[in-house]
Amino acid sequence: MSEIKNLQPEAIWRNFYLLTQVPRPSGHLEKIQKFLLDWAAERGIEAHQDQAGNILMYKSASPGMEDCKIVTLQGHMDMVPQKTPDSPHDFENDPIETRIDGEWVKANNTTLGADDGMAVATIMAIMEDNTLCHGPLEGFITADEETTMYGVNHMAADTLKGRILLNLDNETDGEMVIGSAGGVNLTATLEYGEQDVDGADAAVCVRLHKLLGGHSGLEINKGRANANKLMARLVQDALANFEACLASWKGGNMRNAIPREAEVVLTLPAENVAAFKEVIDEWRTTFVGEYGTIEPNLTLEVSDVALPAKMVPAEIADNLVNALCACHNGVYRFIPEVPEIVETSSNLAIVEIGEGKVMFKALLRSSRDSMRECLEESLESAFSMAGMRVEFDGNYPAWQPNPQSEIVKLMEGVYRELFGVDNKVQVVHAGLECGVIGALYPEMDMVSFGPTIRSPHTPNERCLIASVERYWRFVLTTLERTPKA
Repeated sequence: MSEIKNLQPEAIWRNFYLLTQVPRPSGHLEKIQKFLLDWAAERGIEAHQDQAGNILMYKSASPGMEDCKIVTLQGHMDMVPQKTPDSPHDFENDPIETRIDGEWVKANNTTLGADDGMAVATIMAIMEDNTLCHGPLEGFITADEETTMYGVNHMAADTLKGRILLNLDNETDGEMVIGSAGGVNLTATLEYGEQDVDGADAAVCVRLHKLLGGHSGLEINKGRANANKLMARLVQDALANFEACLASWKGGNMRNAIPREAEVVLTLPAENVAAFKEVIDEWRTTFVGEYGTIEPNLTLEVSDVALPAKMVPAEIADNLVNALCACHNGVYRFIPEVPEIVETSSNLAIVEIGEGKVMFKALLRSSRDSMRECLEESLESAFSMAGMRVEFDGNYPAWQPNPQSEIVKLMEGVYRELFGVDNKVQVVHAGLECGVIGALYPEMDMVSFGPTIRSPHTPNERCLIASVERYWRFVLTTLERTPKA
């Protein structure tokens, strides 16, 4: 695991390795918050934690650069906890096991945490190195970005002093982002009275797994299968044609990750089991035909299990499954003026049914408020017709691009000078904290960039080693040329 400390630039990889040793899944940040404060104190770096759980660090300007604009270096401390089904990893207690695989750094069967550990490691590297040239700096390391953007949504209005925000949460070297989608969380719930299972029935477990999953913003347009949506089609068939009853359902575990697996337990008359298993073979063929070129490892299995004691009443199960089939998932609309970029989408991320409770969770994204509201109404209608209570929270605004940005124009010139090519300036469908920060600080000049990270929010997350050195040079040169205040 410690091999990554020997990679270049050493300043970033050494600090990233330290981060991999501290558990930091979203919602469980006490250990990483303490680590960052202790790390800063040991090095004499001014730092504190605000009331929203964010960590702020400060560094004075290099001699002769005191009159430069204050630059805020920003990233988030939490990581998405995803692992393969056979991994015993405990994200709340275990370190991330890293490995070098050719040109990439990966983790062993878990997310790597380069999203957004690379940003935090960068901030640490800059804060501790007194040989660098820069104006006044503040490091802003935010809490629970991956779930509700809690840190920026609950920060005080006077938290930041910076005039320029360098958001280090982009995932493609050679790309600068100047705008991103807004989003909102949907939660639909229902409680029901459980019904006794017919003791003469049999039970089966249907499991759909080994899908690619992925980032529900950056990769929502890649046509990947959503385990919950595919499972809904299969279960609807089982209820309608095999006298099946739904006992439980568990699919997905993070709002911003396309669900890679889903598992349901069904009861049905024993004489129907053989025919149902044959239909599972047919559904497997159907799914492979639809997604085989995208989902090469798609696996659909059925097995006999012990008969559960309780099940979902038939009418409620029908309504729930119909709602899952009806609700929109995936791209809803592309930006009409820029048709290659997604404008509005939804991710049916989590489905949990059993023990008298139902919970569906989705993440809706859009760069246009009216279309996000349209999608909210669509999903709320589908779930309300199933008798569910629908709530929205964690709303964050879109980040509208500023074509006249001074820092973007400066950084375009820096990149061209360093690497001999132009970097790509664009907007993305992912949700970035810049939208919330920009609403609080409308005069702040903002840009997002970072090294190349692929398949974030999945166990196949990886960071391209060579891109980190280019990114580091880009950051340092940008800081050396910070505009005057």
